[in-house]
Amino acid sequence: MKPRCSNQRTKALTLVEVLVVITVLAVLVAIILPGLAAAKRKSSRLGCVSNLKEIGLAYLEWPGDNGDKYPMEISVTNGGSMELVVTGNVLTTFLVMSNELSTPKILHCPEDTEHIKTNSFAVLASSNISYFIGADVTNGAAPQAILSGDDNFEIGGVPVKFGLLELSTGTPISWTAARHKFVGNLGMADGSVQQATSFYLRQLLQQTSVATNRLAIP
Repeated sequence: MKPRCSNQRTKALTLVEVLVVITVLAVLVAIILPGLAAAKRKSSRLGCVSNLKEIGLAYLEWPGDNGDKYPMEISVTNGGSMELVVTGNVLTTFLVMSNELSTPKILHCPEDTEHIKTNSFAVLASSNISYFIGADVTNGAAPQAILSGDDNFEIGGVPVKFGLLELSTGTPISWTAARHKFVGNLGMADGSVQQATSFYLRQLLQQTSVATNRLAIP
């Protein structure tokens, strides 16, 4: 029996058809990628908010066993961080609250590329911390006082360095473009988290009860 032969030939794509397919794929990529990037930024922003909420809960729990005072109002010799936080030291405050903090990973913002996340309090250092501490907030008497928040500040276009940052009324402080695109997250003394523009940040600092706000920057 002779094999059957077919006169049909496999039809290849023409150059025009190939170009059309490539163009369609390029359009789809151009549509999808910005959406994926936006979703990733939103997820990172929500991760930062979640971190600050957990830090806020730790601040609310810690005073229960410490005379209704935050670590910033208790001497180092008594298990607090009072003498050190006013030098710009943030590490000690978070270490003394390690029992209230679920993990040191929450001290690192997902969008922060300058600091490095760690899983262990045993090796925790300032280089693992993304958030400042309000050195003047010593208890929960002022619910809307700023306890902590993103530390990527600049003043007059110059990024702020680690240490104690003293802000008088009218200081032109603002967020940098890093992390949340000129917007930052603030952890309040009542446990809430606020997303603030640079303008709103300056307003909040002007509404505090102190003439000079002191922030400990890691």
